Amino acid sequence: MNDFSNLTYGFAGLGLMGGSLAKAVRAKILNSADAKGKILALDSNVAALATAVERGVVDETFTPAAAAAMLKRCDLVFVCLYPAKTIEFLKKHHSDFKSGAIVSDISGVKTSIMLSLPDILREDIDFICGHPMAGSEKEGFYHSSEYIFEGRNYILTLHPSNKPENVAFFKRLAGILGFSRITETNYALHDHKIAFTSQLCHVIASALVESAEDAEITAFGGGSFEDLTRIAMINAPLWTELFLANRNELLAHIDAFELALKKITGFIRSGDSDGLCRELEAVRLKRIDMSTTERNASF
Repeated sequence: MNDFSNLTYGFAGLGLMGGSLAKAVRAKILNSADAKGKILALDSNVAALATAVERGVVDETFTPAAAAAMLKRCDLVFVCLYPAKTIEFLKKHHSDFKSGAIVSDISGVKTSIMLSLPDILREDIDFICGHPMAGSEKEGFYHSSEYIFEGRNYILTLHPSNKPENVAFFKRLAGILGFSRITETNYALHDHKIAFTSQLCHVIASALVESAEDAEITAFGGGSFEDLTRIAMINAPLWTELFLANRNELLAHIDAFELALKKITGFIRSGDSDGLCRELEAVRLKRIDMSTTERNASF
């Protein structure tokens, strides 16, 4: 699988993420006249499929009933479904994937998927569990974009059965699609860290919006509220599933956040100027250290 432009790419789910990945493959890999590869897409939303064909993103489309016919033709398959549906799809179509294919997911929680691997793995396919750290407060194919991956992080939770040459191939593909950093980890650490950097942030943003006195508060905004709450325009069914699937890790981070909030609240309530200033300065320095880590991260 060294020639990316001659492969058949399959997408099970053509929403925001599936659509964005398909657009990125089209724009950055299959955009030349001599490219022989194809993009096949599967979704229950026939309107989205029709739009994808009209815009030249997808070559052929399939309904869920025809999933087997599509999967048998694909060299690389991205399963772009909610976590529970991802497991269901992988189990249902276990025998339908093309021999030698690479299969990957985009799920925001990994424990349940990795624990299901005995029912998913086949010796003649390679399932590379992945999480592209990109997205939008909007949803659906109509809001998808090949640009959302630029400079973003791609997390892989690898399995001993993964073939090194396929992992190397997948990393090169991620770089072509715009990702600037690959992080390899195990599924437990992934879910622990993601509960903080992603899920907790959505919880805080949602709570902040809920606490607003009225919708007109934005007339007094200067950017801080807007930056903090953009992600509160949330895909409720998806994030409900993510929160509950990772509840133990998420609750631990919520508890830690509440302690930090109470500490700052205590300084404000008591009028402790020195204590508050020291705390805010320590926080500032900690965030600067985090920024240094971000800048020094390599692909």
